[in-house]
Amino acid sequence: MQLDLVDVFASGALSGNPLAVVRGGHSLDSAQMLALTRWLGFSETTFLLPPTEAGADYRVRIFYPAGELPFAGHPTLGSAAAWLAAGGVPADPAVAVQQCGAGLIPVRISADSFAFRAPPLVRSGPLNPAERAAAVRAAGVDDADVIAAVHAANGPGWHLLHLTSAAAVLAAQPVARAPVPTEVGLVGAWPAGHAQQFEVRAFFTDAQGRVAEDPVTGSLNAAVAQYLQAQGHAAAPGYSAAQGRSTGADGQIAVSIADDAIWIGGRTRIIARGAELVL
Repeated sequence: MQLDLVDVFASGALSGNPLAVVRGGHSLDSAQMLALTRWLGFSETTFLLPPTEAGADYRVRIFYPAGELPFAGHPTLGSAAAWLAAGGVPADPAVAVQQCGAGLIPVRISADSFAFRAPPLVRSGPLNPAERAAAVRAAGVDDADVIAAVHAANGPGWHLLHLTSAAAVLAAQPVARAPVPTEVGLVGAWPAGHAQQFEVRAFFTDAQGRVAEDPVTGSLNAAVAQYLQAQGHAAAPGYSAAQGRSTGADGQIAVSIADDAIWIGGRTRIIARGAELVL
């Protein structure tokens, strides 16, 4: 059993979201996978396995400290990078196909950058008043700054707050504890001429209800892009977003928008490869 460490959505050295990828963990059960995830302490840990569906190049199980996820974005890109670096050969040299709880997810391959096709939202539409109030409280934002409060679930059950500006996003002061699960995302636009068009932040609870901030979140950025496109705030060919500055990271997300798909991409770099795990 071997462990790889991957930096995903990085803009420079050690600036993205770290991911642990376990290869050869076929004998581990779900409880052991979750225990290792909690011990490592990253926002997610993935476990690479042989595919069981036709059309998939590999299968991945994705865990975060409170359980297992059907899909997550930065684990998708990091797992693809680790699988390829370990000798994986996709049927299509330009696109690896990942099997996960959300189905088959195509991942574009390009040098040290990868991009996944945003899966369909499993829930959208406005939050009800109680959900909105809970999201506003958990994120620590002023309700007067909220343009819209919507479901943006695509695996994680994100509650998305669209704020009046990127500055309002950066000013958010999340609470220390919240009910499990809590998954709140924020997005706000930068003024014209800024290097990025949008600022994003993501908050979630661990198994004990402690609120953490994710450095860079692919699943949330996918849902944000789908929301922004549907509401006329973003269009082809796409935009760039920043995330993680409040955590000390400097994540950069490239969003490509076409008529038939949205792709979420970023620089993905393996930091360490092949550490032997003895469990």
